[in-house]
Order: sequence, then structure tokens, then C-alpha cells
Amino acid sequence: MTKDHGPSVKDDDTYEALREDGASKEKAARIANAKASDSQNPAEKGGKQPPYEDWTRDALYERAQELDITGRADMDKSALIDALRNH
Repeated sequence: MTKDHGPSVKDDDTYEALREDGASKEKAARIANAKASDSQNPAEKGGKQPPYEDWTRDALYERAQELDITGRADMDKSALIDALRNH
């Protein structure tokens, strides 16, 4: 039985499935809410940004800073990419 996660989570089933797969609470809520929205389609690739591999280390660091990823100062480009993708 699906638990009600309150008004901040729009699709409780998707949220729980993502959490069981190891997604963070923030990531699971973000995806579940996007999936529940008629104006968004998280399964569809739609971003205009180039892949992280094409970004400079400085640009990756700035994005990690925006997301408050800990340990970013000691990360190389590869580690920053992994941290951003798994945030």
C-alpha cells in the first residue's frame, strides 16, 4: 500500500519506487512531481545543455556549488560529473 507523502509529493507511487531504487528524497520528489505534471515529461530528453562531458571543470564545479554538493572542491572533472548525475 502506498503511503501518503503529503502535498509536496504529487505521485506517491513513483516517489516510493524511486526511493526503493536508492534515489534521494529530493531527487525522488523532483521526478515524481515532474511525472505528475501535464506540462512536464521526465522520460523525454529535452534539455538544451550539452552533456556534462563537454562542460569545463569550472562549469561543473559552479553547478555543483548551486546544488550544494559536498566535497566538490576536492573532485576532479569525472567525480564532479558522477556527483551531479547522482544528486
